Parts: sequence; C-alpha cells; structure tokens
Amino acid sequence: MTQKIQRNDSRTLYRLPQVLELIPIGRSTWWKWCAEGKAPKGIKLGAKTTVWKASAIHQLIDELEAEA
Repeated sequence: MTQKIQRNDSRTLYRLPQVLELIPIGRSTWWKWCAEGKAPKGIKLGAKTTVWKASAIHQLIDELEAEA
C-alpha cells in the first residue's frame, strides 16, 4: 500500500520505486537525468541504497509541469 505523503514534509525520503511512481520514466532514464543534473542528486545510505528528498522530487515535478 502506498502511503500519502505531504508535499511540505522536508524530512521525507523517497527510494527509487517511489520516485518512479511519481515521475513515470524508466530507471535508466532516471539515472541518466541524475548524471546530467536534470534530476536532484541522491543521498547514498549504503552501497545499494539511494534516496531523494521528497521536497526535491516535488520541486522537479513542478519544473517538469511548467516546461510542458
């Protein structure tokens, strides 16, 4: 079950599956955007765990909507 997240919660972190639910692109495209600086830089929690601040993801969504 997906939990509803408040947009203004700056302490919330999203893992990649949660990000891709909000921004419907492929995993490889997401990592390409991160490398190019189009997407926010992730926070490494471990060797195989990266998270992103929810506020940064929602800001990206707003920017993508403004471009459309």
